[in-house]
Amino acid sequence: MEFDTSSPIWLQLVTEFSRRIVTDEWRAGEKIPGVRELALQFGVNPNTVQRALVEMERDGLCRSERTTGRFVTEDIRRINALRRALVTEAADDYIRLSRGLRMEAQEAVTLVHERWNNHDSADPHRAGTEG
Repeated sequence: MEFDTSSPIWLQLVTEFSRRIVTDEWRAGEKIPGVRELALQFGVNPNTVQRALVEMERDGLCRSERTTGRFVTEDIRRINALRRALVTEAADDYIRLSRGLRMEAQEAVTLVHERWNNHDSADPHRAGTEG
């Protein structure tokens, strides 16, 4: 993962860890890798990973058990809300960009449908699903 210098690394880690949760890379109730392991994986200071995980605990995305480590929340509604928030943020970025490029709303929507269908046909896990 390459970090963006315009945003704090711990915040970028929160985004990456959140992505892992909503994509089931880190499943509900599953133990999250340790701080040192994540620090090595991302090439950052353990304190940076710790700060990201503390923020995720505050947001209710994980819980800490004193002797066994951290675990992904089992609250599926919270995970679904996180997924929706991440997609909403991306949609808002797309809308701002489209408007900035003077694209009409219907053209932007049509483009999303076209791209969605192209991705469905290229992804065997998504082919045949409704979007």
